[in-house]
Amino acid sequence: MLAGLSVNYEEAAAVILFGIGLANLLLQRNLIKKIVGFGMMDSGIYLFLASIGYVKGAGAPIIENGVTHASAYINPVPGGLVLTGIVVSVSVTALMLALTVRLYKRYHTLDIDEITYLSRREER
Repeated sequence: MLAGLSVNYEEAAAVILFGIGLANLLLQRNLIKKIVGFGMMDSGIYLFLASIGYVKGAGAPIIENGVTHASAYINPVPGGLVLTGIVVSVSVTALMLALTVRLYKRYHTLDIDEITYLSRREER
């Protein structure tokens, strides 16, 4: 067990980062803290994908000196997924922050339980 952890410490760090973000997302009542937890989960996923795509001693997937064997190059798909995910998560985070600002202007609080209570009171 410990030998696997010492070899795969990037994956272990990614899982820990994702777990901290998930706990933050589930346990915090403040909307800004929930958004930070969501960002931590994103970062954990990107770290995991990047660590899976890395091959020690391999180069970029550009054919040089006539070497065409696949084991000489890293897989470019995880890197592309990470870049695409970063763009999407920045957009989602911006949308969440904009909605949080709107909620704060309307209810004058960032506590999700209080916002739920006030919105239900408005419906009556």
